[in-house]
Amino acid sequence: MAFKGAIVVDTEKCKGCGLCVANCPTQTIALAKKVNSKGYNYAYMEHPDNCTGCGNCATVCPDTVITVYRVKI
Repeated sequence: MAFKGAIVVDTEKCKGCGLCVANCPTQTIALAKKVNSKGYNYAYMEHPDNCTGCGNCATVCPDTVITVYRVKI
């Protein structure tokens, strides 16, 4: 059974720590070159087709700014 996932990052609250990037097994997440209003490079889905919705990113996020969605395909 395969899964397709997606994440939503609250970019204004993201501090760009990079833990989600380091813990993504499919290398879906990256830090943006742009910054939010607080001056942080925020996380975003660089390769959305790779996401399986595993939830690792949300689990390791110290600020709980990532929401994971997952559907069966």
